[in-house]
Amino acid sequence: MSYLSSAWRAAAPHRLAAPWRSPRPFGSAAGPTAEKSVPYQKTLREEGSGSGEPSRAPPASAQVVVVGGGSLGCQTAYHLAKLGLSDVVLLERDRLTSGTTWHTAGLLWQLRPSDVEVELLAHTRDVVSRELPAETGLHTGWVENGGLFIASNKQRLDEYKRLMSLGKVYGVESYVLTPAQTKELYPLMNIDDLYGTLYVPKDGTMDPAGTCSTLARAATARGATIIENCPVTGIQVRTDDFGVKRVHAVETAHGTIQTPCVVNCAGVWARALGRLAGVHVPLVAMHHAYVVTERIEGIQNMPNVRDHDASVYLRLQGDALSVGGYESNPIFWEEVSEKFAFGLFDLDWDVFMQHIEGAVNRVPVLEKTGIKSTVCGPESFTADHKPLMGEAPEVRGFFLGCGFNSAGMMLGGGCGRELARWIIHGRPEKDMYGYDIRQVFHHSLTDNNRWIRERSHESYAKNYSVVFPHDEPLAGRNVRKDPLHEELLQQGCVFQERHGWERPGWFNPGGAAPVLDYDYYGAYGRERHRDYAYNRLLGDEYTFDFPPHHDIIKNECLTCRNALALFDMSYFGKFYLVGPDATKAANWLFSADVSKAPGSTVYTCMLNKQGGVESDLTVSRISPGVPGSPLAPAFEGDGYYLAIGGAVAQHNWSHITTVLQDMKFQCKLLDCSEELGMMSIQGPLSRVVLQEVLDTDLSNEAFPFSTHKITTAAGCKVRAMRLSFVGEMGWELHVPRADCVKVYRAVMQAGARHGIANAGYRAIDSLSIEKGYRHWHADLRPDDTPLEAGLAFTCKLKSSIPFLGREAVEAQKAKGIFRRLVCFTTEEKVPMFGLEAVWRDGKVVGHIRRADFGFAIDKTIAYGYIRDPAGGPVSLDFVKSGSYELERMGVTFPARAHTKSPFDPDNKRVKGFY
Repeated sequence: MSYLSSAWRAAAPHRLAAPWRSPRPFGSAAGPTAEKSVPYQKTLREEGSGSGEPSRAPPASAQVVVVGGGSLGCQTAYHLAKLGLSDVVLLERDRLTSGTTWHTAGLLWQLRPSDVEVELLAHTRDVVSRELPAETGLHTGWVENGGLFIASNKQRLDEYKRLMSLGKVYGVESYVLTPAQTKELYPLMNIDDLYGTLYVPKDGTMDPAGTCSTLARAATARGATIIENCPVTGIQVRTDDFGVKRVHAVETAHGTIQTPCVVNCAGVWARALGRLAGVHVPLVAMHHAYVVTERIEGIQNMPNVRDHDASVYLRLQGDALSVGGYESNPIFWEEVSEKFAFGLFDLDWDVFMQHIEGAVNRVPVLEKTGIKSTVCGPESFTADHKPLMGEAPEVRGFFLGCGFNSAGMMLGGGCGRELARWIIHGRPEKDMYGYDIRQVFHHSLTDNNRWIRERSHESYAKNYSVVFPHDEPLAGRNVRKDPLHEELLQQGCVFQERHGWERPGWFNPGGAAPVLDYDYYGAYGRERHRDYAYNRLLGDEYTFDFPPHHDIIKNECLTCRNALALFDMSYFGKFYLVGPDATKAANWLFSADVSKAPGSTVYTCMLNKQGGVESDLTVSRISPGVPGSPLAPAFEGDGYYLAIGGAVAQHNWSHITTVLQDMKFQCKLLDCSEELGMMSIQGPLSRVVLQEVLDTDLSNEAFPFSTHKITTAAGCKVRAMRLSFVGEMGWELHVPRADCVKVYRAVMQAGARHGIANAGYRAIDSLSIEKGYRHWHADLRPDDTPLEAGLAFTCKLKSSIPFLGREAVEAQKAKGIFRRLVCFTTEEKVPMFGLEAVWRDGKVVGHIRRADFGFAIDKTIAYGYIRDPAGGPVSLDFVKSGSYELERMGVTFPARAHTKSPFDPDNKRVKGFY
């Protein structure tokens, strides 16, 4: 019999054979090993006929073909059928669950640092514990034994307390326990090094075979067709009359199915399936393992345990435990085998041993407990440790539901339902932006193998790390640099990464802190960087208190408020919408009236059919350039210049492109994001300084707010726009890439005697929330409407011009607003970052979406959506009449609600009135 302790000791002499010292330092091409047992009473392997023939003949056509019979495939087919789309075919190349699902640990934790994920998890739990048993009369294998999160230090417990506060908003029961209370709950646990724990009594575990077979039965009962032993061999794609590629059919070894829609739920094999359609699927395959112990006396009915600081989980398995985790040196599966089914790899103990030490420390009885089996199978992992979902940008009708980072069972129900809604209604009901393949990764990254590999490794290795508000990746950096990057780096710029871009975060007085090539945290024989200034600055901010650089960001903010600051915003998306139907397209796309004279600039939203906000941006009417250039392209018809936050530029591009295709507008969308830089000079002295640099009159009369013109700066042609995202008088300069450094230096030289300073996005975050400006995908998302977000002024409802989402907005206006975005401030100077619960008159009414510190008003500012617990509309009187508290990590702080921005509520400063 093998014991955990002996395995620990035995591994030591063999360290030289570790994967990072072998000729293949990053991974393995190994195929499946001899069969191992997984800790389930049955798998679906035994039910196979082994004939290689399909379980039934493929039909000639289907409305939707789902490829992959694991958790996501079964959940998607079930939810499509439940929503009334019965002409669904699920194709599985072997047996259901045979890829990665069959060996999964099947854990379900209800709390995550995301309101959307909490809701997705809640639906999965509801499906496996209530819906499926009620529909089929079958038990899915759901066991509700609870979950216990271990904290060995204050920061970790603070993170758990944040989850607890968010859970109160969604009715997730949880309790912070002392070490003594933890010992009472879990007598076998070592509590000597515990700081505290979070106990979630209704967490549990799922059985993959029981869940998927029950899903399949429920789906077929509603008309769906499940076909096993039917591998896909090709995807037929055709180009329509407008040049748009669309799915036409799925080819299998046993016949072709004509269909307009394919859903890629192929897990580890999703990348290969995508290639059949010309679609990039940015994921990697890795070995992921756990071991199953022999019987442990006294372990029965104990909760599952996650000890993040030890990078280990302990899953209850009847009278035994499954022990696993996330290591810093996972093995990549380099050559994914198409024939791999119900297979496992040999466990590499040199890689796995780091989990054993943590497990034995937490539950000492494990040191003398035998190992019954090892389970090391393939799993798919992604660059941001989030699933890949939605319609692929390359081919219409090709949807993704893959890359679940070993969380496909627990996210499967929620994601399967949203994917089904996406397919049927054109978009999900919940905010799935963070998972959407068309939005999350810039098209230049989805086939960048080095970037995918580095980021996937870091996301895997840091999966159990504390999620701090201001953390940044070290992997996959310096991919997209703007023209001022080197100039700002030498001035101490500490960069953030967004969408592949390096953008200014804040400026360190201590000098340059460059981002270095990724060192894989010393894994695979790589030498870790020594004296890594950038990493050290990040580490200093690993806190839930005010960060040590708080005063530096304060100085950037107050310099902007009192003098002027220059913000490099070159990473912005810069698009042109031009052509004969450009005005028709603009009228339909944008909620505000943008069909004004050239020289005008309008702040507007783009909405979806349900009235949700897909974007907020500025749209400027332009005249054609003669000859054309990135600053002023040549075109026939009408033209509009769109400036969009760089982190969401790909999302905007995808949304606009989809609408143009669906509406068949005769116009083009041109991307000049790389060809143009963008500087924003903001503050009460901005006019004085820029008047020395720009060859145009900057007075209110000659250059009013929300206008733009092409002029000259330091001998270079620029497009100047009078706009602000920080609540001050200021101008944006849109500059050809080659001229950016020259213009930047001219502005800084002119501003030197007026106290100009560089400032970054950390300052923008503070300044913008202080003024009450929205940040898309923070306090403004696709599941929020303009009326709820206080942006009714962006909707041209007084005109007769139709626009996308207008009917939904008008219906909501007539019915009433039942959820409203509210600004809160606290007298106590306490750091908040979002996810805090909002209490009104002793009842939870919502949670904070976005929070920061406002240095001009010297207060914490937080924005969150609130509801009336009684179910009534949320009027301004309702907002004003309540008594509010914000709950931060289990502690409540009195708060004041505002119906107008607490800073410059009359909007005078942006218009130049100080």
